Amino acid sequence: MFLVGTLSRFTSFSISCMSFLLSPHIEVSAAEDVQRGFKENIVFVLSSMEENKETPGAQKPKGRERQYSCQQCDKSFSTSGTLKRHLHIHRGEKPYSCEECGTTFSRSDTLKSHQLIHTGEKPYSCEKCGKTFSRSYALKSHQRIHRGEKPYSCEECGTTFTRSDTLKSHQRIHTGEKPYSCEECGKTFNSSSDLKIHQRIHTGEKPYWCEECGKTFTSSSDLKKHQRIHMGEKPYSCEECGTTFTTSGALKIHQSIHTGEKPYSCEECGTTFSRSDTLKSHQLIHTGEKPYSCEECGTTFSRSDALKSHQRIHTGEKPYSCEECGTTFTTSSNLKIHQRIHTGEKPYSCEECGKTFTSSGTLQSHHRIHTGEKPYWCEECGTTFSRSDTLQSHHRIHTGEKPYWCEECGKTFTTSSNLKKHLPAHTGEKP
Repeated sequence: MFLVGTLSRFTSFSISCMSFLLSPHIEVSAAEDVQRGFKENIVFVLSSMEENKETPGAQKPKGRERQYSCQQCDKSFSTSGTLKRHLHIHRGEKPYSCEECGTTFSRSDTLKSHQLIHTGEKPYSCEKCGKTFSRSYALKSHQRIHRGEKPYSCEECGTTFTRSDTLKSHQRIHTGEKPYSCEECGKTFNSSSDLKIHQRIHTGEKPYWCEECGKTFTSSSDLKKHQRIHMGEKPYSCEECGTTFTTSGALKIHQSIHTGEKPYSCEECGTTFSRSDTLKSHQLIHTGEKPYSCEECGTTFSRSDALKSHQRIHTGEKPYSCEECGTTFTTSSNLKIHQRIHTGEKPYSCEECGKTFTSSGTLQSHHRIHTGEKPYWCEECGTTFSRSDTLQSHHRIHTGEKPYWCEECGKTFTTSSNLKKHLPAHTGEKP
């Protein structure tokens, strides 16, 4: 077949050449060129015939031959067009630009996939769960979840992944590489997706919203975690005590209670913590920084949750209720401490005298009796106190404030303890 095809092409070429040579208007030099080309073509055809003879027992090459090689990285390609596209990576060229947002790309097909973000089009659908995707490879990666397939494995720790890019990001944990940097604050990340999520802190962008309550989030993963609150879903369970959690992170933090592990340490005072965010809040004690301020009274706090709890003083909100006696509280931690009154539990013990307490705060205040420490002082008269609440009560002497009143006679007091002492006067009880 090859010989017939080659001879056919050769015959056509020969006829064309003869017709051209017999033309009365042809110049001598042109005729010589054609004649030379005619001879070269004969040589080419004969050599091609010789090269393409089938050697007995020889196997025909499978697939397309990769004859185009990149001189930068030695990667080879089957077509020159693929090589050209690849070279854009080395040159840093991104000739394809999105008209909607201006993002540039090195390949036209990547631009087309990107444009689906603006149109909202997701033409690729999963047959198992109906989830749709804008790119075919994203669908393929997703389908591995249903099959339980994780073909990409980390050589360092053996962790497996469904996607190669996820593996690459993971490997940077071992190398310590963080190639993606925030131009605003200089913080570095091991993946571009983590950088994008971080940048939303600076832009204030929260593109993911909860359909139940309208709350918005910077990442889809944070939205998914939040949605479990509405669904009551707690898929992560502690093997020690059976307590369930909405996130794996919350479970890990909880497990440190059983292990006693406190991997986060303060460089200033050596205090250790089971959570990194608790350490960060603690460090503000040393810096004196209180970035959270109450709009009602101007009181500042080192933690956002402390501000939220404080704001309930102004709103009168007490969302946490004791099932035993119905007493309500502004914070869940205060409810837990209160519940120990009913259970009799006193988990905090003084190493000096063995006395036990229902809360760590009460234990810390007690410790100062042994140390003689009085870190709270009155700016009016200089009197020092071992507890902040004692200082607050003392302040009322200077301000004349008496926030506690008797419902029976209307008499007011500076402290709740003084009010309690007064109440038996109406009931006839002996204090």
